[in-house]
Amino acid sequence: MTTRVAVIGATGKMGRLVSSLIEAADDYELVAQLHSTSELSEMLGADVAVDLTVPGVSQKVVDFAVDHGLRVLVGTSGWSQERIDTLSRRVDGLEEAGVVIIPNFSLGSVLATAFAAMAARFYDSIEIVEAHQAGKVDSPSGTAVRTAELMAQARASRGPVVAPHTDQRARGQQVASVPVHSMRLEGLIARQDVVFGGTGETLTVSHNTISPSSYERGIMIALDAAREAVGVTVGLDRLIDLGLGEARDAADPAGPASPADAAAASV
Repeated sequence: MTTRVAVIGATGKMGRLVSSLIEAADDYELVAQLHSTSELSEMLGADVAVDLTVPGVSQKVVDFAVDHGLRVLVGTSGWSQERIDTLSRRVDGLEEAGVVIIPNFSLGSVLATAFAAMAARFYDSIEIVEAHQAGKVDSPSGTAVRTAELMAQARASRGPVVAPHTDQRARGQQVASVPVHSMRLEGLIARQDVVFGGTGETLTVSHNTISPSSYERGIMIALDAAREAVGVTVGLDRLIDLGLGEARDAADPAGPASPADAAAASV
């Protein structure tokens, strides 16, 4: 069965990439490409709407799609936990409503975030430095926000990280108590370093995107999930089996020892 797809934000870099992948896939049909002057009604007739717009527009796109019975794949940054919670309450109980929100389509980025969440249980001094191309309109990035939130969940029993001098603007913006520093530079695609400080050592979990082709596999995984989505799903990590829980259980048959371990096992 062919799934009909509308891409909103089709003229941007990600929009063009997603459109080309859909056109090349046998089980998808690209039925609409919306840009900044398009009417949202142009997406009607599709089964799935792919939102690749900007933070100020994304909410309106998703609301329209949900109201008209389309499932939605969101690749736009800027979805805070508060906005996600509001959306979840809205679609709760609607059998035909499903939204998949992906802060980053790169599998390597998802793995780096998972590794960071594991390490967060062992360090109290943690900061994130993220860098993207100069034209990216939001900061911190959606990936940095999600990384900070997942680290906070994993270390819930330890409490907030140690972040001194937060009154100084140069110390970064705090997300889930983690200082995040954002750079927007020409010549970059995306890079994120999560730096952990301990007694006599530092640990850095780093991911560097060197080509947009790194997003292709994740885009197709997310698009496949969006076809049958119910409710709200956030993160590519929810769509793939990272195997981290199984690996820990094999090493420790007793299983997770605390709520923080359980949170990390779910990453």
